[in-house]
Amino acid sequence: MDLSALREEYTRDGLSREDLNPNPTHQFTKWFEQAQEMQIAEPNAMSVATVSPEGQPSLRTVLLKYYDDDGFVFFTNYTSNKAKHIAHNPKVALMFLWLGLERQVIIRGEAEKIGKAETMKYFLSRPHGSQLGAWCSHQSSVITGRKILELKLDEMKRKFKQGEVPVPSFWGGYRVKPEQIEFWQGRPSRLHDRFCYSRNENQAWDIERLAP
Repeated sequence: MDLSALREEYTRDGLSREDLNPNPTHQFTKWFEQAQEMQIAEPNAMSVATVSPEGQPSLRTVLLKYYDDDGFVFFTNYTSNKAKHIAHNPKVALMFLWLGLERQVIIRGEAEKIGKAETMKYFLSRPHGSQLGAWCSHQSSVITGRKILELKLDEMKRKFKQGEVPVPSFWGGYRVKPEQIEFWQGRPSRLHDRFCYSRNENQAWDIERLAP
């Protein structure tokens, strides 16, 4: 199938140096709130890129659960492939794609596990079904069919019928501490606007325009 003629011309908006907040977290908040106002589906969905010990890159989509100046937090099974990759090489990349706004945000940094208390606080805020679901899957392992997951869920419903669902020991959060944050705005003729915040030796942020 030839897709060479399939293209969109990005004409919605531009991005200049004067538009940018000196703090990339505040700039991210501005764009994230605009994505919410546009009712973009799952605006907190982000791709997480990791590298295996063999050097093979992997990519998957997870949900950002909260963020601040210290980093961007997501949750996962600590036996998953992504967790194994992070244990070997904590350098990761995140990407948010908001096509309705013709925008991307790309974050590069290091991932580290968050504390147990922080994990518990979030876990207790999850719907009951999501709490049970965390117990049901050894993420990334091979299974013979969906029936295994359904039987495991029934087992967990019986096991935790009388009280709160505890946090699994193999489940928790990662905080990605950014070293670079790039804001990408689509423009006509593929001459997109790109600005990259990079953390310098004083832990302040330098901002540079990048060629599209």
